[in-house]
Amino acid sequence: GNRGRRPSRAIPDDVRDRVRALATGMYAGVNHTHLAELLAEREGIALPRSTLSDLLREASIRSPRPQRRRSKHRSRRERYPQEGMLLQVDASHHDWLEGRGPRLALLAVIDDATGKVPAARFHLTEDARGYMYLLRDLCRKVSVPQALYSDKHTIFWPTNGQTLQEQLAGRRSPTQFGRAMAELGVQLIAAHSPQAKGRVERLWGTLQDRLVSELRLAGITTLEHANLFLPAFLARFNRSFAVPAVEPGSAYRPRRKAAELDHILCFKHERVVGKDNVV
Repeated sequence: GNRGRRPSRAIPDDVRDRVRALATGMYAGVNHTHLAELLAEREGIALPRSTLSDLLREASIRSPRPQRRRSKHRSRRERYPQEGMLLQVDASHHDWLEGRGPRLALLAVIDDATGKVPAARFHLTEDARGYMYLLRDLCRKVSVPQALYSDKHTIFWPTNGQTLQEQLAGRRSPTQFGRAMAELGVQLIAAHSPQAKGRVERLWGTLQDRLVSELRLAGITTLEHANLFLPAFLARFNRSFAVPAVEPGSAYRPRRKAAELDHILCFKHERVVGKDNVV
């Protein structure tokens, strides 16, 4: 009896045409899952991701994000049970502005228990100064974590040869960042492979897809505007991707005063004063 009738739940032709035009125009290069979210937030077009993919596939519009290749199986480490116990820290060098501005490095921390990104910052390069600013943002907005998990970059760990003073002392002198973490009471843990800090490595794949698209849609062309854009993006990102911790509550240490953070998150050098008062 319904032969020849249009299904009651069919998507109107004008909506189909508009979605396809947006997918190949303003939102070109956005993956289908992200596109479904943007259409609902910005265009008032609420479509399930599977329906959107079918609609675009009919028009031969494929999702730009390639299928992930199967890799060698690795047993994943269990998440830490409580938020603030361990944060993974890293940086990603990428053409975040797609040639509209300088090539930037994105520095970020991700909570191991929840997958939440509490702080991130664009910097011209990956250096100790950028990480100092990143930790200052984290400690001011959230608090001081118990531990940081990093790679073996020379920013975090001394890797050059031992000096005579270190040999006599029987220990390595920490880097500027390592010294700051010790003063904050944050344990710094070294990862022995990229897979060991897989949570933050997988974060870069997601951000290089989603964040790049949203920076383009917002017309961001400078480092300053990119950093101003980040807080609102991270708030939406965390709502979509963060998961509850196994144990409720927070393991973050008590907040430090701004003056204390400024005194700790800085560069300190030992100098000798001569008899003529010359440093």
